[in-house]
Amino acid sequence: MKNEFLTSTEQEVAESFLKNGYYLFPVADKASLQWIRNCLHEKGKALLGRDDIAEADFFDNIQLYVPVDKLNDFRVKLIGHLAQQVDLRAKMYHLGKTYIDWIVGNELVMQRACNLSIQLPKDDSSLLPVHSDVWSGNSPYEVVLWLPLVSCTRTKSMFVLPRAESDNVYRDFAAYSKLSAEDFFHAIKPKLIWVDVPFGHGLIFSHALPHGNRVNEEANTRWTINVRFKGLLSPYGTKELGESFLPISVRPITRMGYAYKKPEVAYERT
Repeated sequence: MKNEFLTSTEQEVAESFLKNGYYLFPVADKASLQWIRNCLHEKGKALLGRDDIAEADFFDNIQLYVPVDKLNDFRVKLIGHLAQQVDLRAKMYHLGKTYIDWIVGNELVMQRACNLSIQLPKDDSSLLPVHSDVWSGNSPYEVVLWLPLVSCTRTKSMFVLPRAESDNVYRDFAAYSKLSAEDFFHAIKPKLIWVDVPFGHGLIFSHALPHGNRVNEEANTRWTINVRFKGLLSPYGTKELGESFLPISVRPITRMGYAYKKPEVAYERT
């Protein structure tokens, strides 16, 4: 339906997101995306004691330099390094700002920490079984910004159950509620979408939709960063403001509204 308050582009994005539950977009600020890659590349080389690994080789073939049993320790150290970069969260937001604002709003809170995922080829130790984050306490008003640092296609990407199919599953969830995560995956597998996300693009999706990943059967490693956003004044789940989220764009009138105190008038008795 036409909405005179939105531009035609805003309306197209809104309708696409409402239909699918996710939206793929091109990153405008390629410099910030490259800054994130450089940050990880330089720290990764330092951790490995190897200054001779070219950037492309580092991201595509890190499996040649980090064995599976050392991967999580390597990843955690990189996450710690990212957390020390005071500009990271702002850069992540601005990479998807236009679409986050159109889909979520312009008074936002953002997850305190950005998460880094590294999935080596053929590695079954880094799997994320099919799930919905709302099932574990997150608010259905949140979205996830999923930013690949390499091109992610087929099993090197993630899968999501589109909104219409998710609604169908939830309407008849009793039929699925006693299944294991693996059995649930196979039950909905024919309806899943593997979202191809080329490098230089990002994905915004509702984490209320069942989603996850499988063994990376492609030749190269998957690197992604993800972080959540939600409206400042929309309902929270168990992940609350100040604990899991911090405000990033509180508008002046909201600040005034929070600070407002109704004047009290003392009346004299006669």
